[in-house]
Amino acid sequence: MTDSSQPPRSPSWLAPAVVTMLGMQLTLTWLQGRLLHRQHEDLLGLREDVQVLTDSMEQGTSGGDSAAEGLTPARQRSAPRPRIRQVRMLQSAPTEDEQAQQDLQDAKASALKAVSEARAVRSKLSIEENIRKAEENAKLNAVENTWQKWLWIALGVGMVAVAIRAWLRRRG
Repeated sequence: MTDSSQPPRSPSWLAPAVVTMLGMQLTLTWLQGRLLHRQHEDLLGLREDVQVLTDSMEQGTSGGDSAAEGLTPARQRSAPRPRIRQVRMLQSAPTEDEQAQQDLQDAKASALKAVSEARAVRSKLSIEENIRKAEENAKLNAVENTWQKWLWIALGVGMVAVAIRAWLRRRG
């Protein structure tokens, strides 16, 4: 006979399944942490690269060998080096090197201005081209809608004629 005072037993597979699922959850959490750590390191490297590039653009030393100037990507460098800033001596007349650097900076500024103007013109042309295409599509849709409108009118007239014919047959 059965004793009804004993509580029902849980299945024998339940405890190992819960332990397995908890282990899998722990593994997934660990993997997610590793991925986040790697992503954080990548973002720090990118931040450092951007900082190096902005510093070099501010100093005007973007020409030449990038590895010699410290412009290598952050992943390839072992440790950040301290920056040594060049100090100019005050002179009454600019030397040829200073004049060349000034000409180079003027050329860069001119090139950047030309590129920004070209982008502005391209975007205006793109907008005008999109407007022209939209107008052509509107004209095509209008032409298409006119014959469809006449088709619907003809279909409606035909349905009315069939209804009148049926009504006349019932009457007569």
